[in-house]
Formats: sequence, C-alpha cells, structure tokens
Amino acid sequence: MLEATIYISLKSGVLDPQGETVKHALHSLGYPQVGEVSMGKYLRIKLDGLNREQASTQLEQMCQRLLANTVIEDYRFEINEIS
Repeated sequence: MLEATIYISLKSGVLDPQGETVKHALHSLGYPQVGEVSMGKYLRIKLDGLNREQASTQLEQMCQRLLANTVIEDYRFEINEIS
C-alpha cells in the first residue's frame, strides 16, 4: 500500500488573508518577531493496488482536477510505501 502526502500552498504573490490574520494574532499574543505567515493545506491519501508511477499519475490528476486551485495554488506530493 502507498501513502501520499500532498502539500498545497498559495503561489508567490497571491494575497493570504488567513496568514495575515494568524500573523496579527501571534503579534497580539506577544510574538512580535513573527514575520510572514503563509497558510496552506496538508492531505494524506492511502492508495491501494497501484505502483508508484500509477500513483503519481493519479495524484497529479487529483491535484489538477480537485485538490488544488492551480490558478492561485502550487502543490507537491510525496509517495511512501506503508505496511
């Protein structure tokens, strides 16, 4: 069985209001040293019955079709064998 970890983040230059909100909240909690904060998504998907190449192809399709908004988001994934 394979497990994919998918990381999705905003593309450089895209405004991140959620990240700004977290940054301001951290400042108000006494952490003025916090600079830029960027929020993203993290997903884990288990895949059964596929080899790495098939998994990579399917994950690419999943990200393109549903998981990431490719106009404003970048994504990457890792595939690991699990028992």
